[in-house]
Amino acid sequence: MIAPVDQRIDALDALRGFAVLGILVMNIQSFAMPMAAYLNPTAYGSLEGIHRWVWAVSHVLADQKMMALFSLLFGAGIVLFCERARASGRSEAAYHYRRNLWLMLFGMAHGYLLWSGDILFVYALCAFVLFPLRNRSSRSLFKLGIIFLAVSSIFYLLTGASLQFMGPEAVQEELLPAWQPDSTLIAAEIAAMQGNWMTQLAARIPMTQEMHGPALLLWGFWRASGMMLLGMALYKSRVLTGLSDSSVYRRLIWLAVLVGVPMVVVGIYWNFQNNWQISSMFFGSQFNYWGSVLISLGFMSVILLLLKNGMVPALTNRLAAVGRMAFSNYIMHTLICGLIFYGHGLGLMGEIERAGQLLIVLGIWALQLWLSPIWLRHFRFGPLEWLWRSLTYWKLQPMRVV
Repeated sequence: MIAPVDQRIDALDALRGFAVLGILVMNIQSFAMPMAAYLNPTAYGSLEGIHRWVWAVSHVLADQKMMALFSLLFGAGIVLFCERARASGRSEAAYHYRRNLWLMLFGMAHGYLLWSGDILFVYALCAFVLFPLRNRSSRSLFKLGIIFLAVSSIFYLLTGASLQFMGPEAVQEELLPAWQPDSTLIAAEIAAMQGNWMTQLAARIPMTQEMHGPALLLWGFWRASGMMLLGMALYKSRVLTGLSDSSVYRRLIWLAVLVGVPMVVVGIYWNFQNNWQISSMFFGSQFNYWGSVLISLGFMSVILLLLKNGMVPALTNRLAAVGRMAFSNYIMHTLICGLIFYGHGLGLMGEIERAGQLLIVLGIWALQLWLSPIWLRHFRFGPLEWLWRSLTYWKLQPMRVV
């Protein structure tokens, strides 16, 4: 059976486009610098002058916010996909699990073969677990979302509190290599990624295993699942589709500005006051962990108000096109950044500071905002969307626009 494609929700597409572009602001750091610098900005690179400002603005506006927004949309997508499956007489469970099994395989290939920061595997796993909750009320889903988010927070706080009972040698051996690696570890990671693909693979496999293992259990699963549950709730309450009253979105914007942003800024101050010691990994991270939830809702509200009021249609239409091709555009980020920073391309890892990374981000944004609408004039899906859809329905989907 060919799945319908003419019932798209423009609001979700525009939000998805905004999120997939915004997430590159943070992801590029893990291409351009050693992995530890993503979490701890003092681990590598300059924090002087413009580079400090680029890091600070990126941290306040992008770090975890775009992942949060993307997770909201993925949760809404679970409910929407099941609604459409039910309406067309298909098995919700069969198609949902097949769809996300393929996504998990895509994520594993992406993570192990191309880039260790993959999020697709995590999303697929969350989708497996959350499927039975899809028919709950929006109120119930909202409460469950907060509980899931709190689980990771509790893990971090308890682990941080237990540091005083760990010997300095244990901290040095088990935690510091990931938080504040020494010059030998940093040089080894840069050399591996500047090497050929096989050399990269040897270094990438343990990093991806960490992302799909301990980091998933401690943070990724609970964070992504919590935001997906909130996304389900917001979709069912019509907030995420832009159908709520404008006053709802204005209140969420003020909540982001007056509570979310100050919370993240206080976290920056706290971490610098504590010299980004290991406690920042567990205690200092919590300011942004919770502040990012509110800021992501603020971004959502800004985009939806623009759509409701018909403002900057040229931009929102391009964002929607990027969002319709979010899977392809996300993998395009990896391919382009791999060619710039890894050894099979220019091998510039470790050589471009944060301000230079931002210029690359702006260039990729311009490319995708230009290319996505052109592609969709001729094709119904992005290339990876078409492949994923064909595998889900086990039938080649029509590709050309007729």
